[in-house]
Formats: sequence, structure tokens, C-alpha cells
Amino acid sequence: MTKNEGPLDRALRVVAGIVLGALPVFGVVGGGAAWAVGIVAVVLIATGALGYCGLYRVLGVNTCPAPKNPG
Repeated sequence: MTKNEGPLDRALRVVAGIVLGALPVFGVVGGGAAWAVGIVAVVLIATGALGYCGLYRVLGVNTCPAPKNPG
């Protein structure tokens, strides 16, 4: 599993996941929508923490910075 998310992408995913995860906790969304928002939040936090997004792989997207050549 090669990382395909850059540092900014990863940080934004984790922050968005935390914000979305807080919505059901504070009663902003409820019922089935709360479950859906919660699942999206978990996916965002997990992909941000791992640095890998399966959808990016399918679409051929890579936000990682290019590796630097030594010397």
C-alpha cells in the first residue's frame, strides 16, 4: 500500500473527519443521517491517518510530493 496522499491532504481529511464526527455527538444530525455522517468521518480519519486512499488509486490521483533525488 503505497502512500498517495500528501501532508496537506492528510491533515484536511483528519480535520474534516473530526468535524463530521462531532455533528452526531452534538445532535446536529440524527437518525440515519447520523450513521452516514459517522461512517464518512471514520473513513476520512482512517485514510488521513494511513496516507492511502483507495479511490485515489482507482482514479490515478496522487497528492504526495515527488521524491527528491539525492545528490
